[in-house]
Order: sequence, then C-alpha cells, then structure tokens
Amino acid sequence: MSVAESTARETRGPGSVEMALSVNGVSHVLDLEPRVSLLDALREHLALTGAKKGCDQGTCGACTVWVDGRRVLACLTLAVTCEGREVTTIEGLAEGDELHPMQRAFLEHDAFQCGYCTPGQIMSAVALLAEGHAGSDSEIAEWMSGNICRCAAYPHIRSAVREVRDRKTGQ
Repeated sequence: MSVAESTARETRGPGSVEMALSVNGVSHVLDLEPRVSLLDALREHLALTGAKKGCDQGTCGACTVWVDGRRVLACLTLAVTCEGREVTTIEGLAEGDELHPMQRAFLEHDAFQCGYCTPGQIMSAVALLAEGHAGSDSEIAEWMSGNICRCAAYPHIRSAVREVRDRKTGQ
C-alpha cells in the first residue's frame, strides 16, 4: 500500500465522511460514518424502506439488494464500499408504473403473507433466474435458502419463480 493510499484511508473516519452512492440509477451524496451499513444508509438516509431490517446479522435475507447486479445482504455491507458501484433496491425494480414480472408473479401466486420478507425474496428470485439457478423446485429452494419467510409461503414463492422462468423460456 502506498503512502497516498494509506493517507486517503486515514481521512475516511472515524467521523462522518462524504460519500457518493448510486442507487436505482440516481446519484446521492451522503455524509455518513464509514461504519454505516448499506441498509441503514438506504432506510434512514435515503428513505428507501423496501429492504427490511430483519435480523441485522445476515441470516434472514430481508435486506437483500443488488450491488452491481449481484445479491448482497445490505445489513452486512458497509455503505462506503458501494461507492462507484450501482445499488439496486426493490424500489428500482419496476419500470415506472409497470411492475417487474417477478413482482406481478408474487401477487398472482399469493407468494407472501405478512409481506415483510417479500422485497428481499423478490430481489433474490430475480437474481437466481439471471444466475441460471431455477431448473427445479429443489434448486430454487436451495438458491433461495438465504431468504427466510416466517409465514412459510415457500410453495407460492417457488410457483412465482417458476412462472417467470417459464415465461422467459416460452414453456
């Protein structure tokens, strides 16, 4: 590590620092402590409350968002590490007033009960299709296993994922 890099890191805390985050295609400049999680930055500083704070330990998946198109647990991701990267939340999934096909499928298949986990479930479901991990119900269950639904709507969630998968492949 060069002296310049070392000096730059030393100036990033412990107090608040200015950081630029791109969320759902919109640039935001925030003044945050470097230890603020991406989840807290989204919910408390940008009023994007779709990602939920469930366990705050990375075990429930309610806070699932994408960073550069990859699933991450926002409660375990520091906001400062997302500078220069694109963050996508459930609020950025729809195209204007047109719901994403997975959002529509969740509604059509009643793939939620209380709805608390639904944003994280949907973000994971869209990602697992893009990753090619929806070949069977057991594969869907495995790749969605990081998203807990305490209401046990799993059969409906898998049904919604299958519908979107089959629509994409023309089955």
